[in-house]
Parts: sequence; structure tokens; C-alpha cells
Amino acid sequence: MTQPPDGYGPPPGAVQPPPAPGRRAPSVPVRRKSPGAIIGICLGAVSVLVLGLVAIISLDHKDDVKVANANYPGQPVERVVPQVPPSGSSTPTLIPPQVAPTTSSAGPLSTSGPQKILKLADHPILQDPKAGLKNRVCTLPAWQSDEIDAEAFFTAASKCLDASWGPFLEFYHLPFTSPTLHFPTGPSFDTQCGTIGVGLATAAYYCENNLYIPFKGLQTDQYGNDPGVYLALIAHEYGHHVQEVAGIMDAAWQKIYEAGPTSPAGLEMSRRKELQAQCFSGMFLGAMVDQGGSVTRDMFDKAWNDQETRGDNTSGSHDHGTNAHYASWWRAGAKSDRIADCNTFAAASSGVS
Repeated sequence: MTQPPDGYGPPPGAVQPPPAPGRRAPSVPVRRKSPGAIIGICLGAVSVLVLGLVAIISLDHKDDVKVANANYPGQPVERVVPQVPPSGSSTPTLIPPQVAPTTSSAGPLSTSGPQKILKLADHPILQDPKAGLKNRVCTLPAWQSDEIDAEAFFTAASKCLDASWGPFLEFYHLPFTSPTLHFPTGPSFDTQCGTIGVGLATAAYYCENNLYIPFKGLQTDQYGNDPGVYLALIAHEYGHHVQEVAGIMDAAWQKIYEAGPTSPAGLEMSRRKELQAQCFSGMFLGAMVDQGGSVTRDMFDKAWNDQETRGDNTSGSHDHGTNAHYASWWRAGAKSDRIADCNTFAAASSGVS
């Protein structure tokens, strides 16, 4: 769940990443000598220059590979990872090579520093079909269904989310900061968005750079020790933080206010916002699974299957999307790890019902 924004600002212009510094071959001083000595020195200088150029080309080649592997602009190293959805399909889906955003879709340039971009379907982070999260190792403590261990699990998960989304958002010159975690213990909790009751529809809550995870809302009696379910949950709420930092959240709430929060148009805009957070959650787990860390294939599969249990059919609301759409958008992000596939604001109304 999310909140209305604190305020709005004008959308800034575009930014290009700074060019990499160049290298120059070393110069060789030559003193006047006899013709034979001059010829010898010239040949020596030519040799030095040739060796220098070879060294420079070699260094530049190494730098290209290192930059590509780090998911910054440049030619990526092709890498395909088999991904088999746990829905019974015998045909594996392939995750394309992980590529960072290109300079053509870079974010805004602001003389006063990074600023949000108040756009929806045409937001810069949604334009590059190759842009996705880098594969990373995420290390988490073992899940135990008690408040202390759950807090340790979500705190570690938040750090993995920071490490994954932070560089991506900063590339677009957006004002990234980590959200503050809260672990309320009562039947309700106070936020800048008002007092929130803990219940079936409020397992976690995001409001103004604050992420609230009440243990009593996690339904551990139902989900037990399935850490993939809880990881997908915090990744969804963190997806709202991505929207907040980018400016998508403010732009969406502007539309909701204009239409009326309970109007058909207002509810549809809310569903687009929530389903995009679902897709962002899937992207994160898809990028972390099978990387040698704590996000195992079993965790991924449990999260995959759990998405069908969540949505408006379960909660009885009309602002998050049907259970089928809740699952399909999460799986779209998990399969492709491409943020362009999470552009719910460009989808047909039938795809966000």
C-alpha cells in the first residue's frame, strides 16, 4: 500500500553521463646528435610509441570488459541464464543478458542536483528495452517466524534492495535515498499518511520514504517459514520507493486526485501504480535468484506461486488489481528483468483490471 505524495515539482531535462577520461602516449625527448645517432634515437622513439599504443589498446580493452560487467553503458558481455517458471511449463524461459540503461535514455540534468521526473508511461527509466537490474548476490539470515528474526531478515533484504535499485536510479540522475524501516507491534501504527490498521490488506505499508512492516500483518500462521513470500512482499513495498524516488508516485497521485480516488479512473490509476510495484518486485527476485546467495530456486518458486493468492479478489478492494493480474505482472518482471516490461501505465485497461 502507498500514500499520496507530499508535493510536486517541475520535471527537469535530460542528462548524459560524463565521458571516460582519455589516455595519451608518453612523449620521448630527442637531443641533437649525429645523423646516425638521430636515426637510432628515432627508431627507438618509434618502438616506444608502438609499445605504448599496444599497452593503451590492451588497457582500454580490459576497461571495456570491466565496465560492461559492471552494467554501465558499453557493449555488454552476452550471458543467458535458463529460468524455468514453476507453473508446470516444460519449456524454459531465457533471461536476456543483463544490461544497464543506455545514454540515449539517461535522466534529467539539473543544475541544483538530482530531481524527480514527474512522468508515467513516458518516464525515462521505462524507455530502454534493455535496462534491467544487475545480477547480485543477496545474503539473508535464515527466516524464523518471530519478531526479532523477521526484523533481521527484512533489514538485510532492504540492504540488498538498496544495492540493486540504488545504482540503477542514480544512473538516471534521480535523488536516491534508502527508505527508513519501521516494525510496528500494535494493531495499528501512525504514519505521515495517517493511522494505518494492521490487517489482511496491510501486511506492509509505504509512506513518504518510510517502509512499515508489522509482524502481525505477515500472516506467518498461513505462510510459515517461506522466506520467498516475505522477500517478495518487501520487494513490492520497495517498488513503491522506486516510484517515489523516480517521480512516478507523485505523477500517479496527481492523476488520482484529478479523477477522484474512488472514481473508476482514479481506481484504475491506483491499480497501475500497484501492479508496477508488483513487476518491480518480480524483477528483484529474478535478478537475485541462483546467484550463489540466499535467494534460492525454492524461494523464487514459492514467491512465484504465492502471487496468485494476493490482489483485489482476496482483499475485496478494487485498487490493486485482480489476483490474476497481480501474479502476471510480478511474473513478467521476474522472467525478463527488464523495466520496460513493467510499464503498467502504457498497458490497456483490460491488462490492469
